[in-house]
Amino acid sequence: MSDKKNILFIMFDQLRWDYLSCYGHPHLDTPNIDWLAAQGVRFNRAYIQSPICGSSRMSTYTGRYVHSHGASNNKVPLKVGEITMGDHLRRAGVDCWLVGKTHMEADAEGMARLGLEPDSVIGVRVAECGFDVFERDDGMRPEGPEGSYDPRGAMAYNEWLREKGYDSDNPWHDFANSGLDAEGNVQSGWFLKNSAYAANIDEPDSETPYLTTRAMEFMQSTDAPWCCHLSYIKPHWPYIVPEPYASMFGPEHVLPVVRSESERQQAHPVLKAFMDTPVGQSFSREDVREAVIPAYMGLIKQVDDQMGRLFDWLKETGRWDNTAIVLTSDHGDFLGDHWLGEKTFFYEQSVRVPLIVYDPSPEADATRGTVSEALVESIDLAPTFLEMSGAEAPKHILEGESLLPILHGTREDSLRDCVICEYDYSGAPLANGLGHTIEQAQMYMVADKRWKMIHFESGDRPMLFDMVNDPDELTDLGNSEEHTATLALMYEKLHRWARRVSQRTTVGHNGLMARRKARSTKGIVIGVPEEGDMDAELTVKYRGVKAKPWQDVKRNAKVCPECSHVFKSNGWDGIDAHWRSKHDDVMPYEEAWPLIKTGAYKKA
Repeated sequence: MSDKKNILFIMFDQLRWDYLSCYGHPHLDTPNIDWLAAQGVRFNRAYIQSPICGSSRMSTYTGRYVHSHGASNNKVPLKVGEITMGDHLRRAGVDCWLVGKTHMEADAEGMARLGLEPDSVIGVRVAECGFDVFERDDGMRPEGPEGSYDPRGAMAYNEWLREKGYDSDNPWHDFANSGLDAEGNVQSGWFLKNSAYAANIDEPDSETPYLTTRAMEFMQSTDAPWCCHLSYIKPHWPYIVPEPYASMFGPEHVLPVVRSESERQQAHPVLKAFMDTPVGQSFSREDVREAVIPAYMGLIKQVDDQMGRLFDWLKETGRWDNTAIVLTSDHGDFLGDHWLGEKTFFYEQSVRVPLIVYDPSPEADATRGTVSEALVESIDLAPTFLEMSGAEAPKHILEGESLLPILHGTREDSLRDCVICEYDYSGAPLANGLGHTIEQAQMYMVADKRWKMIHFESGDRPMLFDMVNDPDELTDLGNSEEHTATLALMYEKLHRWARRVSQRTTVGHNGLMARRKARSTKGIVIGVPEEGDMDAELTVKYRGVKAKPWQDVKRNAKVCPECSHVFKSNGWDGIDAHWRSKHDDVMPYEEAWPLIKTGAYKKA
């Protein structure tokens, strides 16, 4: 094996940070993920960069804020020029492979402009977020009257299910993500009430075990060193899970909802629009929560069991001691908290994610089983992986910071004093309802260990929460005169972030520092009064040089009027011989000569 560690980068989709027992859930026991936390460091303040799948993942994969990479929502392509985790790692001698979901939208227009063929090695990497693909499965095969949402979604998985006898045009929906009533009718997992059904599929054939198996097959197929992004689809909706997990939890395990009536009645106008969306209204109903949340918990319990299967396999095959493991999520899920469903707002239920890092190296022994309260962001993973691989992170490109000093106990905290999250809702129907322009439909979160502020480009007042005295975020202090100084402080942090240099990615910090000290050896002389005021060797081309007066130069030099060839020294004699050999077919020299001599010749 190589001296470099392998990196198993596990991401779940829509997994809330507080729905694991190591993060404090009272009913959902996740012993395998808890065990991983006991082998490494559990980060308690890990934040994503956008509360939506695509944008959050693009920040993780590029190590850059949404404002920098520009993929501001789902179906907004990542610019073809963005450098990704895979690009950085390959340069460090580590292959980077995908098993599962990315939610990547390729920049087809940019690829065509640059002549990148989609089926070339480079073209595939650009189209797949920098990964080499073992299997991409975004886990989404919805179909409507206009066709499929994602024609590639669950493609290999669907074919695999058909080979196992699940006879359907779309077994992803009809079996893996739907139930079956007593009369044999498919009860679609898209409808929230059907979350109470068990998915009509043998549990080993469902999506989470399938991807675990595919990850094992990848690791068996390749030599070290590698980074494998094992990107699970669940517990993302449709909220439905097969037995035995479908029966493990019931309404009695559903935690009390985090919301208040005053919060709803006094809601900020933009927040109110999110509360009033169909998904917000649905999750405001207790019958919906009592159907969905037990299924959501069952999906997480299945995830944890698969982690146990995976970790045991790594140990049995001798891979455990040379494999770093990072476990996280792309965002959370409101599940009715704050009168919201889904994830597109800045409360902790969405923007705070689990993050557990196991580093097998001896340097990490001192921190095993510890909990870090450092402010960390998803963009920190790319520089962490690079440092784990023995490479230096290019700071002019990667905006996060390596977590290795915290993992190795040489530093307790991160270098930042706040975290940033962004959301662009300009393409959402609620932007129309609010009357917001494209430019106005943007909002930003800046948070430190005490305060969280939300800024709206619509011109509405900010929101402010005291995370120490109001950890449930039920009291919005954004219009409190007593907190004007706090708002000013948080705005200064947001403005400092906005002023950062993030788009100069072609010249690194070291190159700029070298320019400061370098002497100009290419002949540029600026602001030097006399020759003796600078090193003679730098002006050697400008000293001791002789030249003829320009009048003599012009007098001797002649130009052929037909082809503009210049005769510097032999004047008319040169044109005579030149014309007879090159242009006599245009006009005989005897006829041309008088015209040339008087300057009356016109080019043919």
